[in-house]
Amino acid sequence: MAEKKQAVKLIANNKKAYFDYFIEEKYEAGIELFGTEVKSLRMGKCSIKESFIRIERGEVYVYGMHISPYEKGNIFNKDPLRVRKLLLHKREIMKLSGEIAQKGYTLVPLSVYLKGSLVKVEVGLAKGKKLYDKRETLAKKDQRREAEKEFKVKMSY
Repeated sequence: MAEKKQAVKLIANNKKAYFDYFIEEKYEAGIELFGTEVKSLRMGKCSIKESFIRIERGEVYVYGMHISPYEKGNIFNKDPLRVRKLLLHKREIMKLSGEIAQKGYTLVPLSVYLKGSLVKVEVGLAKGKKLYDKRETLAKKDQRREAEKEFKVKMSY
């Protein structure tokens, strides 16, 4: 049986999560959506900058994920900031809830993308960075930028 290579199209990315947290593990989750939300996502109208994830009663929910209303939609448009359910396997949810309870981890959405015809959310098990860790990240970013700039100057001769 031959597996098809599914095209992945990025819809939204949460760069701030990589700055604010150490990402320990990543999980792929489906998301429960309505028809007009899917159409809006296909047009790239999504933001996950301010969103966060909670586990409640054995189910995973994403809060603050903004999906703009579909322009051609009508009464079927939903609230852009409504709470949406994420679809994970029961054993993954149990593992995540255990780690969050014990070690002080949190769940953050890292990206939203289309995988084939399905909308997926990449969820990161993350540990918060301290202020000095954030400064260190900025310093590394600046060093890399300077090195790239220097390399380009040398290459242009």
